[in-house]
Amino acid sequence: MMENVLKQYFGYSAFRPKQREIIQHLLDGKDALVLMPTGGGKSMCYQLPALMMNGVTVVVSPLLSLMKDQVESLQANGIAARAINSAVSETENMLVRRECAQGMIKLLYVSPERLLVELPFLQENVEISLFAIDEAHCISAWGHDFRPEYAQLGILRETFPNVPIVALTATADKVTRTDILEQLHIPNARMFVSSFDRPNLNLDVKRGMNTKERNQAILQFMLRHQHDCGIIYCMSRKTTESVAAYLRSHQFTTAVYHAGLTVEEREKAQNDFVCDRVQIVCATIAFGMGINKSNVRFVIHYNLPKSIENFYQEIGRAGRDGLRSDTLLFYNVSDIIQLNRFALDSGQREINMERLRRMQEYAESNVCRRRILLNYFGQPYLCECGHCDVCQHPPQRFDGTILIQKALSAIVRGNSELTLRMVVDVLCGSYSAEVRQKNLHAIKTFGVGRDVPRRDWNDYLLQMLQMGFVEIQYDRYNYLRITDAGLDVLYGRQTATLAIPQREEEPHPRRRKTAKELQRKLDLALPETDSAQIMDEALFGDLRDLRKRLAQEQNLPPYIVFSDNVLRTLSARKPCNLDEFGETPGIGDYKCKKYGAVFLEVIRKYR
Repeated sequence: MMENVLKQYFGYSAFRPKQREIIQHLLDGKDALVLMPTGGGKSMCYQLPALMMNGVTVVVSPLLSLMKDQVESLQANGIAARAINSAVSETENMLVRRECAQGMIKLLYVSPERLLVELPFLQENVEISLFAIDEAHCISAWGHDFRPEYAQLGILRETFPNVPIVALTATADKVTRTDILEQLHIPNARMFVSSFDRPNLNLDVKRGMNTKERNQAILQFMLRHQHDCGIIYCMSRKTTESVAAYLRSHQFTTAVYHAGLTVEEREKAQNDFVCDRVQIVCATIAFGMGINKSNVRFVIHYNLPKSIENFYQEIGRAGRDGLRSDTLLFYNVSDIIQLNRFALDSGQREINMERLRRMQEYAESNVCRRRILLNYFGQPYLCECGHCDVCQHPPQRFDGTILIQKALSAIVRGNSELTLRMVVDVLCGSYSAEVRQKNLHAIKTFGVGRDVPRRDWNDYLLQMLQMGFVEIQYDRYNYLRITDAGLDVLYGRQTATLAIPQREEEPHPRRRKTAKELQRKLDLALPETDSAQIMDEALFGDLRDLRKRLAQEQNLPPYIVFSDNVLRTLSARKPCNLDEFGETPGIGDYKCKKYGAVFLEVIRKYR
């Protein structure tokens, strides 16, 4: 029965791991807490039971854009879904209430604030089958995105004691999980923890780069993603603007998204990205939570995130369709200093400092990055993944004792009153204003590292921080201080190795001509489910154009019509008739009838 509903409405013949078990648990009328990674199939866990139960499933969602996206996706599959919110007129909200009371709606989306207002109406007039609390980490003060309006949702258990509640989130540590259950008054709810592994995501970290080097690395990165959509997360509004301007100067269509823009400007940026009118969005962390865009092929972090929870949720916005996607994290000591300041000034100083330390460990580690992420979320992962920079390019090491001693000597001779940048200035023999002011050009260590590129010194000092030879005095102007371990190296009691910094060549403008060839090679790769078939690249392009035209006619994002995964499979299988078309994973009965004929017309030209 479950599989029949799954195939009929969503076009899939099998569930993802844990989904069937969760759905059966909810159909039995029991409470649950579901942890699944972004793109892991959380929505299906309440959408499918909503179709199989009598009454209305009420979905609590934090953002209007998230509600809009979910409702459009469900309606595109022929499912009766609506939302009550402030974005539409009260007359329209009244019509939605009437449809709920008449049993015409299966899923109703509301914000937590609006839910509290609507509770008396729901209690008196609507048969509620299930409450689904999406983005449930927002309910916990220990969560990474706490929202006070979520804190009152505990009233649901008192008001509807017999209606099951499911809380869903992509990232929550053990403290946050416990708090979610307590806040919702469902302490005995069963906890379902799915695998956090996203094997289709490549993980890459680049450290110690200045602004110019980061921009050049992004340009090199874009050679592999000439026609792909992606997100670049930045720490500040100013950085989003400058990175966007740089990309536009190289002919990439780019939008910005941050809190300094008007509501209309932010909505336009998001809609342009969702509808494929712009290729890239440069955004602060506020972006992306409200979209389910399946064809995001890359996520770049221009700055270090403040926690692994934030990082994992943000990279999870890439590759939601299961196709291979890239993630890139830039990491610099200036990020550590700024984020430490934020953590120290926050209301949860200790826990935010600990989360930042774990994020820093991930960025600095020479261990398989996927192992670090999965072990952080309590999922043992003992092998090497083969899809991160550490696995693909294991660091080469050399005896770095003398270089480390030179750097430590500069710190000592500067009376431990040097920042990282000042240490590099001294080693490279740079007559900066700070060097002249402190008379550092007169010390014996001045210029002893001229033979080493400045960017390599930045990398070596980051490694020295990681190995515990120096530490940053955040309460004393961010000066570096030598630790006991560092003193052992300085005075020859201990040796130490350094990893050779890995650098990419600066992209030459003419090399951009090869981007189409690189993209062609990537497009020839099919989803893992159809690896035995070869995708017709020309057909894929025509189907993508058709999808965009149909989406524009309906004022929908293209991925809601069909995902890239569906188009790739169609381009390989080239179905002859509606029956074969409808057997394509991701095409349910409603979409088969609605779009089958027009897509088959294009496909026939290639048979």
